[in-house]
Amino acid sequence: MTIDSDPIPATLRWAVRLLRAEAVAVGLVAAWLLWADLTATSTDLPSALLVTAFAAVSAAGLWVVGGVLAQRKPTGRAPAIVLQSLLLPIGWFMIQGGLAWLGVPLMALGLGVIALLVSTPTNRALGFG
Repeated sequence: MTIDSDPIPATLRWAVRLLRAEAVAVGLVAAWLLWADLTATSTDLPSALLVTAFAAVSAAGLWVVGGVLAQRKPTGRAPAIVLQSLLLPIGWFMIQGGLAWLGVPLMALGLGVIALLVSTPTNRALGFG
């Protein structure tokens, strides 16, 4: 395995930026969910907190995977691709639910980051063929 010694290519740099931006966005959603959980007058609190925890763990996972990729470690690519693939069914169900204005960009974001992660410059930077 040969790792390119050049600076981080633009494709990998943008993938990391987008992963980190997603982490911040999902973290803000998690914070809002926590506030909604704690201020709701009537709710199934355990279920609500579970959804909130899922959002918080997702945000942390996106941030960590972005950091691993920023260090040019190839172990971060597969989890990043899986997390981005999750945007496809989420976007699809948003489109089906009448939120195409949000679902289409989410799907495009997921596919775009996957494309950045499997591009030739990123492959070289991570030590893949």
